[in-house]
Amino acid sequence: MKRILRIGMDVHSTNYTLCAMEPILGEDDRIFANIQVTPDYKNVLLFIEDLKTKLGLDNEYDIVCGYEAGCLGYSLYHQLTGAGVKCVILAPTTMLTQQGVRIKTDARDAHMIAQCLSYGGYHAVYIPTEEDDSVKEYLRMRDDHKLALKKVKQQINAFCLRHGHHYAGTKWTIAHWKWLKTLNVSEMYRETLDEYMATYEEQIAKAEVRGVAVIDKLERFAFYEEAKKAYAVIATSETSQYANVILKKGCVL
Repeated sequence: MKRILRIGMDVHSTNYTLCAMEPILGEDDRIFANIQVTPDYKNVLLFIEDLKTKLGLDNEYDIVCGYEAGCLGYSLYHQLTGAGVKCVILAPTTMLTQQGVRIKTDARDAHMIAQCLSYGGYHAVYIPTEEDDSVKEYLRMRDDHKLALKKVKQQINAFCLRHGHHYAGTKWTIAHWKWLKTLNVSEMYRETLDEYMATYEEQIAKAEVRGVAVIDKLERFAFYEEAKKAYAVIATSETSQYANVILKKGCVL
């Protein structure tokens, strides 16, 4: 029979406090250790191995570690699970807390987390998959390009303003672009403005290439199969039969 061990971890950027507990039905819980270590997941692994050695290597163990969602994000979770250790991240607002305990310490917090792990007094935080992370990275990249495009627009506007050129119409249209190309400025100024304009065109081109790359067409019955896995299916105003759009996870309108 496996021995149940729950390890509550009160984690900070400067230290981890680890509390190992064995819940026993109808009796007081056994606390085997409540120590503080430097903030390195390898110290958690060493802590677990030391526990096994003290309690008997011949035993089988059901060990789960857990910590509150906070400053470390998912990094410690991925490090521990990557080393073969079960780990959960607890949502702080769902954790059962001890009534009447006013003095808050790292050791007490670690003990409380161990108790929550032992008796199910918490809800686990959703851990993003690799696909979720890749979508986030894509969105960050897209936002970076949007900022770069905004910046070069500001640079072009500021350049024109500094040298007394004002466009009365709507900016960033074909007419505005022709106006920029035909501005009567000195050779050095023209070279500077052309560099800004080239950067602008580069950012626009990147956006257009990304837009084309993520759009694809499907045959009718293939569409039905993909629609089963889709985040959403949008009916368009297109007059062709079956002219719908599938949105996959991570699609931004």
